[in-house]
Amino acid sequence: MSGPAPVVLRPEHLPPRAIAELADAFALTLLGPASAAVTGIAVAASHVHPGDLYVGMQGAHAHGAAFAAEARAHGAVALLTDAAGRDLAAEAGLPVLVAAQPRALLGALSAWVYGTVDAPLELYGVTGTNGKTSTAYLLDAVLRQLGKRTGLSTTAERVIDGERSASRLTTPEAPEVHAMIALMRERGIDAATLEVSAQALTRHRVDGVRFGVVGFTNLSHDHLDDYGTMKAYLAAKAQLFAAERAGTGVVSLDSSYGARVVELAEVAVTTITSRADVQADWRVAVTRELPERTDFRLTAPDGQSLESAVPVIGTHMAANAGLAIVMLVRAGHALDDIAAALGGEPIDVYLPGRAERVSGDRGPSVYVDFGHSADAYATTLAALRRFTEGRLIILCAANGNRDATKRFEMGRVAAEGSDIVIVTDHHPRLEDPAAIRAALLEGAAAAESAAEVIEIAVPEQAIRHAVTIAREGDTILWAGPGHLDYRDVGGTKVPFFARDLARAALRDAGW
Repeated sequence: MSGPAPVVLRPEHLPPRAIAELADAFALTLLGPASAAVTGIAVAASHVHPGDLYVGMQGAHAHGAAFAAEARAHGAVALLTDAAGRDLAAEAGLPVLVAAQPRALLGALSAWVYGTVDAPLELYGVTGTNGKTSTAYLLDAVLRQLGKRTGLSTTAERVIDGERSASRLTTPEAPEVHAMIALMRERGIDAATLEVSAQALTRHRVDGVRFGVVGFTNLSHDHLDDYGTMKAYLAAKAQLFAAERAGTGVVSLDSSYGARVVELAEVAVTTITSRADVQADWRVAVTRELPERTDFRLTAPDGQSLESAVPVIGTHMAANAGLAIVMLVRAGHALDDIAAALGGEPIDVYLPGRAERVSGDRGPSVYVDFGHSADAYATTLAALRRFTEGRLIILCAANGNRDATKRFEMGRVAAEGSDIVIVTDHHPRLEDPAAIRAALLEGAAAAESAAEVIEIAVPEQAIRHAVTIAREGDTILWAGPGHLDYRDVGGTKVPFFARDLARAALRDAGW
């Protein structure tokens, strides 16, 4: 529970809330003095600020209440925990609020403490397996081109009116979410976009947040270590379309699961697709593809259209842009106003580590991407193939202590979509990296492909080998690391910058 505190986005001026009032509002048993006032919430003892309510919950390895004394030393004024935690924290000397399931209360309690129930922001939420981050960035970019002051929370980073900080989770815990929204309100933000993971929905991280518009990108094999079946995984995603979470929604039908989301949605939704064989309310059609951009036309149900582009490769990126724009229309922004703001030019956006080209005008084209699923491999490789005169080389790896059932398919798809596959390491975490590579290699060997398959465990060596064997006209896709600045090896975060390593390898090879 200890360690350096991350950057915590909190409002600077928050009225204190009396602990006795909190106990009454949530029908909680209060043990100890009732005179304290709460000005924040923390779920890690080392992240407590003076005046915080510390929430001690059962974790994977320990009960958070065991760290109540540490929380008090950092300035906690009260503890919320369960019956077991009450006993563990008996010597900490904090007033204790007891609840049967503290985690289930976190969202509503955070909304109450931070006063976010009626926050005057346009709130957008995006979920799906792939494309969440890109769609969130595209939506935020168009909002800014419309003249809005914006906030953004994604896997890559948190941004409030241009001020950036690193992300630790795709979607933060509920107290961080509500504190971030309160800070946005305090700074006069007009609209905010949040990337919402399945885990955020099932683990109560966005409880108490009501989005004006939510969007669904797609669903493919991932996170079955958490959900067991695709049906359960889909049900987790569909929770974003519950009436208490959203006003309305937009659903992409590009994956077969989109239709099921429409059926499960409790709010009115409109649909969109980039597939010619699928019927939807809105349609995205790619009109031109270049290595540095993808032009598209978005057509509304009434036939009105908008033409723009994304400054990256791939039909899937145009589909993400279309989804973002339709979400804005559902929020009340006129399509004509959006078209005028874009001015017929590409959306002014930078997508960190999303099919990001890191090479120059000479030599092989090198792209670094965050994709870590078979579907992500397939869409990005297909897009790159259309611009590759020579060979297509992919560096691929799978994350340890995550869904192991997808690794075989990742290896197979990598081999079927490329000419050379280099299997390497990324985040082995606490797993044996050789076993992770073996699953990818098994999938690659089973592919109906003549691709050459190479195993190079050390990623620094893998990218150098890829660049060494590459020729003018070849393309290298380094799939997995994307924007990240570390690798998790044995539970330790080791500094690692894929984009810098790729550029260095190109320079040393004379490109």
